[in-house]
Amino acid sequence: MKMFLLSDNSDTWEGMRLAGVDGVILHSHQKEEIEAKIKELIKSDDTGIILITEKLRILCQDYIDNIMLKYKKPLFLEIPDRHGFGRSKTSITDYIKKSIGLKL
Repeated sequence: MKMFLLSDNSDTWEGMRLAGVDGVILHSHQKEEIEAKIKELIKSDDTGIILITEKLRILCQDYIDNIMLKYKKPLFLEIPDRHGFGRSKTSITDYIKKSIGLKL
């Protein structure tokens, strides 16, 4: 199983790419474009986890929720980025700590 990133900015995409996660940047913020990419990923038996940035998740909230109810995989994980809504400056570090149990 592989992870795939749907990102709205190049910083997040670049960081995940360096960590070995494939992905795309969807600058247009078009709901139809995001949904088309998700449909493509669902058809792939390889994709187990779809990482999606906060802004893109908000645009397709209902669509993603319906997919999560219908299919066992892929798992969708919303990831914060540096432009996150209502988060502190250390939220990404806190998110990583909670996710993998590291103390930095």
